[in-house]
Amino acid sequence: MKLQYRLLFIFLTTIVFMNKSFSQEKTPEELSQDYLVMAEEVLAATKALVQAREMYVLAAEADPNSAKANFMAGNTYLQTTEKSKATTYLLRAYQLDPNYKFDLLYLIGRAYQYGYEFETAIEYYDEYQRKLEKSAEYKGSDKTPLIEVERRIYESENGIRYKSEPVNYSIVNVGSNINSESWDFAPNVNAEEDMMVFTTRRGQGNLNENVFDDNFHYEDIFISRKSNGKWQPAKNIGSVVNTKYHDSNLAFSPDGKTLYIYSDEGNGDIYYTNLLSEDTWSPPIGLSENINSTGYNEKSISQSPDGNTVFFASNRPGGNGGFDIYFSTKNKKGEWGPSKNLGSVINTEMDEDGPFIQFDGKTLYFSSTGHDGMGGFDIYKSVYDSTSAEWSTPENLGYPLNSPDDDIYFVMTKDGKTGYYASVRDDGMGYNDIYRVTIADPGSDLKKAQASQNEKKVDVEESTNDTKVTGVDVPKAEEKKIVEEKVVEQKPIVPTAVPVNLMVRVLDAETGEPIDVTINLKSIPDNLAVPAVKVDKGIYSFAIVRKKTTDFLLSTEKVGYIFTNKRLSVPASTDKEQTVRETIRLSKPVVGTRRILKNIYFDFDKATFTIESYDELNKMVKFLEQNPDVNVEIAGHTDNIGDKAYNKTLSQMRSNRVVNYLTGKGIDKRRLTSRGYGEEKPLVSNDDEVMGREINRRVEFVVIE
Repeated sequence: MKLQYRLLFIFLTTIVFMNKSFSQEKTPEELSQDYLVMAEEVLAATKALVQAREMYVLAAEADPNSAKANFMAGNTYLQTTEKSKATTYLLRAYQLDPNYKFDLLYLIGRAYQYGYEFETAIEYYDEYQRKLEKSAEYKGSDKTPLIEVERRIYESENGIRYKSEPVNYSIVNVGSNINSESWDFAPNVNAEEDMMVFTTRRGQGNLNENVFDDNFHYEDIFISRKSNGKWQPAKNIGSVVNTKYHDSNLAFSPDGKTLYIYSDEGNGDIYYTNLLSEDTWSPPIGLSENINSTGYNEKSISQSPDGNTVFFASNRPGGNGGFDIYFSTKNKKGEWGPSKNLGSVINTEMDEDGPFIQFDGKTLYFSSTGHDGMGGFDIYKSVYDSTSAEWSTPENLGYPLNSPDDDIYFVMTKDGKTGYYASVRDDGMGYNDIYRVTIADPGSDLKKAQASQNEKKVDVEESTNDTKVTGVDVPKAEEKKIVEEKVVEQKPIVPTAVPVNLMVRVLDAETGEPIDVTINLKSIPDNLAVPAVKVDKGIYSFAIVRKKTTDFLLSTEKVGYIFTNKRLSVPASTDKEQTVRETIRLSKPVVGTRRILKNIYFDFDKATFTIESYDELNKMVKFLEQNPDVNVEIAGHTDNIGDKAYNKTLSQMRSNRVVNYLTGKGIDKRRLTSRGYGEEKPLVSNDDEVMGREINRRVEFVVIE
């Protein structure tokens, strides 16, 4: 970002605090108008939508009756991150003025779709469709055409289906040695899975100390290597590859010695750099004109395991529409030949991007805004049949890997069991984090038992007669009768793994009445989500199959209540039915309510979070957003090991760190008080580590207003 942009933000920030200081002298309407003006000044000078959004939110909070402030707050949420938060503001704008924007109903539907509330989204899309039919002659710029609405309805219907049939993905954050509290995305790993390159917009280690005109740092390529099974702290790949402007990685060659990167040159072209030694890369060179087109954009690439074919995305003319995936093969001279479109089985009239050809040479992963997606880019898989020379119909990889937002640039490891991609999730450290994905199967014991039973039956059938019973031929009636009698005589094999039934009841802590909540259960540490089945009001059931006793994190939240995260231990599945019952009591945030922020861990003797902390922190952000009238004290505590003065300082630093994270996520600092108590307020005796000192090292919040 140029210096004048940075100075503008300093100036506007100063004005904000001045306005806060003198807000008592202004009416809510005047204060809201000041924030609106500041937001417009930000957007007039920069592309800093996130900062403008914060101003619009302040304007909407100052004057909830301003249709403009609420609409702009909601609309900028839809254009940035955390899109589902747009719902609150757009609904408020609609209640104030249903005709404020022609397509307001459509935008509300979008917000609900991003929030996985697909049924409600369809209701608003349907209502907007009816409005379109009644106002067919309307030509305003705020009209969303019918074809887009029909696509959103189709995506929402897909979303309902995918969410009801979740895939057993283990999606685990790769940790703070790679991820930051900024944008981290586009991971690539070599075949050995011991080297990763990715793109980041963090400030630390960036080659440009200034920021881009969206108020985030420029994109730089970082690299991390694995040692003893752990990713080491990532570092800038260096000035030979990175410039002081945007630089991003695309793919490794199969041998990991060539890195393909993206450059803004020529409207967006693909370059490559070679690994000369462990920390040295050659100056980037652009690919030939058979791949890089003139005046059009090529922004992703993947090379086949034999090195002879590349797949890439381009918006050049002649495609199916938008970005399409193309391929090019080497000629006898080892040069890339003319590019060809991959065809209409893969490419749609919408956008395809992020191709990755698996190490088997026939499985292609890619992202598309077309096909049967649930919104934005979804990740798909297609397999090439060399006999028919055709690609299979793309298969959506499903929920929870895919979301209603963009899911793109997915890559797999050589064994075909593990993938990496970037996503915005509850346990994320920043805007986008990089995650490791594996397809788990906790019900494998049950499936194996059933498969064994089927095999036993086939064995009996085959040993009873010479006729093929599993092929095309059908046994004669007499032979079939003998087979059936023999099967009946066999003792049935009982599956060895009957799901454990976890029954959760959620009550209002004050009245004892059951309440409906948003509830989630995921295993620790593999992060496998278990779908909930609503049995009755406030009662939920989870079916769990595990080979051994497993810890789970049960999360419950509801607007107007304090969220909970509770760790549960669920026994191993056996051949007998087991039921585990759990009761959760949610409290409303009244003055004096004190709650420990569980799972807020710090590195030893430091005020830096560990990766386990972010899920709890992000739920705290959500709680404060849903309850804008609640002000809290963030209190830090330590055990009694070490110097008292130092412990107090350390606890204050940790409390400040939590406050800084919350304010960095847009929580008004006036609502937060930070205080470090050191060892002054132990919960239990410090005589023991596990049952004492460990418990006393905590962060908690207290409702103070």
